[in-house]
Amino acid sequence: MMIWIIATLIAFYIKGLCGFANTLVFTSILAFGTTNINISPVELILGYPTNLILTWKNRNKLNKAIFIPLSILVLIGSIIGAVLLKKVNPGYIKIVFGIIVVLIGTEILLREFNKLQLKESKIFLGVIGVLSGVLCGLFGVGALLAAYIGRVSNNSEEFKANISAVFIVENSFRIILYIVLGIFTLSGIKQAIILFPFMLIGLFLGIKSSKILNEKTVKILVIVLLIISGVMMVVNNI
Repeated sequence: MMIWIIATLIAFYIKGLCGFANTLVFTSILAFGTTNINISPVELILGYPTNLILTWKNRNKLNKAIFIPLSILVLIGSIIGAVLLKKVNPGYIKIVFGIIVVLIGTEILLREFNKLQLKESKIFLGVIGVLSGVLCGLFGVGALLAAYIGRVSNNSEEFKANISAVFIVENSFRIILYIVLGIFTLSGIKQAIILFPFMLIGLFLGIKSSKILNEKTVKILVIVLLIISGVMMVVNNI
């Protein structure tokens, strides 16, 4: 249980600080000893209220032109991802997850240093939305959304508001899918309830820290650690 507590504190501290990457951190820490089908439902229960909190806190920065079309595309992809989570071998999922972490981390890292500039377009928006939905259905991962919304948001408050709003829509739909597919278990729900106080502690510490820490420096450190975790996950499961 201690590793779950540590993962929860770190993941939701990052959520409060940056507005995303909680699922990547949470899953990266736990995936070496636990299958994703046991991790994702717990993280979903813990993550849902954090998105409500961040969206409400930054509600004045919501942009319908950003979060509504992305929400629709993410819902389409979530159906595909949730079914794959139920059917695909956990070892294969970990390999794919590791590769995805490396690719996403590299893209975001390059963009942080202004080494990669992708032109926004409706086609790009569509691809990002559907792929993000698949990743959300598999792992609850919204880092692809972060890669896009980060380019069209003017500040961190607008970024957190819109990405959290998309997560609320996706989380709501994925809860229904997980219930229908039998992915939720009583033991997983109990574990989430135990971890709930640690989620709140991590989240509010992250929110407070975002006001005093250099957010870009922390984000770069998190991305580098995620890339390393992704590489190790692929190597350990080949």
